[in-house]
This record gives sequence, structure tokens and C-alpha cells, in this order.
Amino acid sequence: MNNAIASKQNLLELDRVGLEDFFERTLDEKRYRAHQVMKWIHHRHVTDFAEMTDLGKALRAKLETHAEVRVPQIQFEKPSADGTHKWLLGMDGSNAIETVYIPDKGRGTLCVSSQVGCALNCQFCSTATQGFNRNLSTAEIIGQVWVAAKHLGNVPHKQRKLTNVVMMGMGEPLMNFDNVVRAMSVMRDDLGYGLANKRVTLSTAGMVPMIDKLGEVSDVSLAVSLHAPNDELRSELVPLNKKYPIAELMAACERYARRKKGESVTFEYTLMKGVNDQPVHAKQLAQLMRRFDNALQMKDAAKVNLIPFNPFPGTRFQRSSEADIRAFQKSLLDAHVLTMVRRTRGDDIDAACGQLKGQVTDKTRRQAEFRKKLEAQGGGKVGEAA
Repeated sequence: MNNAIASKQNLLELDRVGLEDFFERTLDEKRYRAHQVMKWIHHRHVTDFAEMTDLGKALRAKLETHAEVRVPQIQFEKPSADGTHKWLLGMDGSNAIETVYIPDKGRGTLCVSSQVGCALNCQFCSTATQGFNRNLSTAEIIGQVWVAAKHLGNVPHKQRKLTNVVMMGMGEPLMNFDNVVRAMSVMRDDLGYGLANKRVTLSTAGMVPMIDKLGEVSDVSLAVSLHAPNDELRSELVPLNKKYPIAELMAACERYARRKKGESVTFEYTLMKGVNDQPVHAKQLAQLMRRFDNALQMKDAAKVNLIPFNPFPGTRFQRSSEADIRAFQKSLLDAHVLTMVRRTRGDDIDAACGQLKGQVTDKTRRQAEFRKKLEAQGGGKVGEAA
């Protein structure tokens, strides 16, 4: 058996164009056959070629020889009392990532991971304490959507339970650019999950050059993990700020928003008690957002999403009080900045924002250092994901 046959192509790795090319060049089949298979995989959640009944026997035989549909294996899943659902998905023999589905009135949002762990080491994020192992493949990214869609009985354009995808899970999506963009293409394709561009959101900690690159090839919604209104504080909380300070980041966001009339950018701001939740911080943030609106000459070009900090074992941060959260929001609203407070969901299963951990074979030693620090504080050993 030659290597081409021995190594089967995982069809989850391919977007529509890639799948068409595979059918034409590898299988010597018409490109439209790829469309049939794409629907079987993403609309009907079928992975066995023998069950794809509108394909001829000869084509099914070719597919069995040259291809496979290999989805992530569910190692653990847990529902929350509020309807949130979390999956721990095995990526290989030693790594696993977490994916979370959050239902709400009239919508269902899936939070998708892009890396095993995260290399950025944001100080208030549980994922950062796990360190970093590797990027996820396109198949591993879109496979998370496949697993959730099958569980929900989601049927694009008919029985839509999955209405939004946010690339806000484990990892920095723009550090895994090509795989993430390809996966988002499948999410938005009518033969995939049929999501509108604005219903797929990529969240970044501020990879300025890659924000510009994203604007050249994609049209998804952009969210930025800001978390501080000035460089001194942001550099402490988000180390990437030392490389791409706020002024450069905001300029990149302006360029991204200018590509399309009416485009807005969401700025995520995790509120931590006594750290970034004071009146002076609210005033600085309001000024930053108003400058963004003025630069684009558009009301509500900047949207602020306030996120109450979600604690995890070993963290030095605390959640701001409800009174401080509401006062912070009021200060922004009084300054005519569109501001929402994100309702905490899934915290009873550690599925809330900033809590995703998974299982990471760390290549950075950050996990070992965090465990040592926690044990020194008398916190015992850090448990695995649950």
C-alpha cells in the first residue's frame, strides 16, 4: 500500500474549495460531489461513507480508500444547571481541550478553542496557568462544532440550535491563523453550518499584524480582550501589550472596522476587584471608546462587554462587587458608550469565561510553576479539568 492510500485525508480538515480540489485531483470526481459529502458531514452529522446513500458505490469505495471523517473524541461532558454544556475533547494521546455551548433566549452560542493551552499568559485567565502545547488543526477546530451540532440536533437553515460561534475558548486564535480562518469558512458556508459573518466572532488579545491580515481574508466579527484602559495596567494583565500597546491595537481595530460600513468592534473587559474597576478606569475606558467612535464617525462603533471575573484555584484576583460592576457600567453609559454586562454562565461546571482549562502537556513550564506556587500557598495540588 502506498503512502497516499496509507495516510487518509480527514475531510474535516478541508473547507469547500479544499474539498472540491480533493474530489477532482485525488478521487477524479466532479467537484459537485464534494458538496454532497459536505452536507452529509455537517448537516446530517454522518461520518460513515456507506451511509451517504446518494453517492454511487464506486465513489463510496474511493472515499473509504482515500478519506475519513475523524471527529474529536468526547472524554467527558457535563451540563450546567443553567443549560450550559461543556465537553472535554481529546485531541491526541496526551492533550484535551474544552468547548462550551451557552443557550440563551433565541440564540445558542458555542465557545470554540483554537489551541491546546495558550502561549500568552494573561494573568487572570485559568487557561494561561495550563501553559501551551500546540495549535489545533482545522479538523480539531471544526470538529468541536460538529460534536456540539450533533449533540444539539442542529440542522442548518431548518432546526437551528447553534446560532453563533465565538473563537473565545482556549488559545489565541490569531496565533493559529490559517487553521482558524479555514474552520471559520466552514462555519459560514451554506454547505457547512450556514452562519452569517456577524454570527462568527474571533476574539484576540491584540495580535496587531494578524488583525490586519484577518481583514484581508475574512469578514467575521472582531472582539478584543482589552481588560485595561492604559498601557501600564494592560501590560501587567496582558503581557502581549508590551509588544503591541493600546494605541497600535486601537489603530488596527479602526482599520478592521473601516473595511465595511457599519462594522463595530467589541472590547471585552474583565472586571477585577481593586485592579481595573475603579472610577478612574471607567473614565479612561470611556475616553478610549469615544475616540474610537469619533475616528470611525459612527455611533456605537465600539461596544464594551463587561465580564465579572470568574475565580479559579490559585488566582490572586477577585470578582468586583455587583455595586462596582453596575457603577462602572453606568459611568460608561453616561459617557454614551454602548456597554453590556455579560451574565456569568456555567460557573458551576467551570465553563465560565476565563475558566476553560482542558488537559495540556505543557511545553512552557508554566503549568509546573503555577502548581508549585499554589502548593506553596497551601492550596494543595491543582486538579484536572472536570
